[in-house]
Amino acid sequence: MPKITFIDTAGTSRVVDAPVGWTVMEAAVKNNVPGIEAECGGACACATCHVYVDDAWMAAAGEAQPMETDMLDFASDLKPNSRLSCQIKVKAELDGIVVHTPERQG
Repeated sequence: MPKITFIDTAGTSRVVDAPVGWTVMEAAVKNNVPGIEAECGGACACATCHVYVDDAWMAAAGEAQPMETDMLDFASDLKPNSRLSCQIKVKAELDGIVVHTPERQG
């Protein structure tokens, strides 16, 4: 099962298991990872699951699609590696992915 490392703004790491087919957001919510609010439940209708994908994992995570890019406009502290975790599907190639949670969501 792929592992995802979430790092918060204080530098605290949390490693969670995520079944293939879930999203990074689902893994965060089901494992009570702080910093991922996911108010819309993964419908790509808010920006409260915003994360920064570690640079080493950008290619593997893929590029944001237009709908996600539009929703990212509502995220705070947007960066080039910003993604909505509800739009990153867990696959075997993402085993070990590292994402950072922003200081605040929305």
